[in-house]
Amino acid sequence: MTANLGTVDRALRAILGLLLVAAPFVSGFALFASTAATVVSVVVGIVLLATSAMRFCPLYRVLGIQTCKI
Repeated sequence: MTANLGTVDRALRAILGLLLVAAPFVSGFALFASTAATVVSVVVGIVLLATSAMRFCPLYRVLGIQTCKI
């Protein structure tokens, strides 16, 4: 896997991922009273954190996007 995420993209993904994983448990929003919304939020957050950690996004590869400088 060739890296295709730049530093800013990685940082934004990591921050958003952490927020999505934590939100259902600490926010108290009525939206997260639903189990489905909680699961979706946590799964999307984990995917964002994983892509940030690996510096690789499969969707970017398919679309031909590369935000890192080679």
